[in-house]
Amino acid sequence: MKASTALDDMICFQLYAASRGMTALYRPLLDPHHLTYPQYLVLRVLWHDGPTTVRDLGRALALDSGTLSPLLKRLETQGFVHRLRDPGDERVVVVHPTAEGTALREQLDDLTQRLICATGLTLDELSTLHHLLHKARNPRKDLP
Repeated sequence: MKASTALDDMICFQLYAASRGMTALYRPLLDPHHLTYPQYLVLRVLWHDGPTTVRDLGRALALDSGTLSPLLKRLETQGFVHRLRDPGDERVVVVHPTAEGTALREQLDDLTQRLICATGLTLDELSTLHHLLHKARNPRKDLP
């Protein structure tokens, strides 16, 4: 039996390790499409919301523009999205999925379900976990 370490008792480490583990499960499923997990998340937002500003993508994904811009550039080079300046405000860039990017949706549609099954968690456990993670991501601001 493996001995417990100080890290095993840290919630932040468990969240970090679980996140890395989940991301690793996606890798072999995304590699054939030449997508990284963050690129897949961008496409998920676009599939759900349609054309979206870079600013709104950053908010949705909790990414700053320094991280998001190169990611979008790679997706554009791959032919999955295109970026257009808003004619009404040249400072605003709107990201659109291309036909090829939209076609990926069907190919990757069951990905989330497949990975949920891989966790071995029940639907109730997943629901509770989702609720708790959402709560942990949005801590109270009124505490010192």
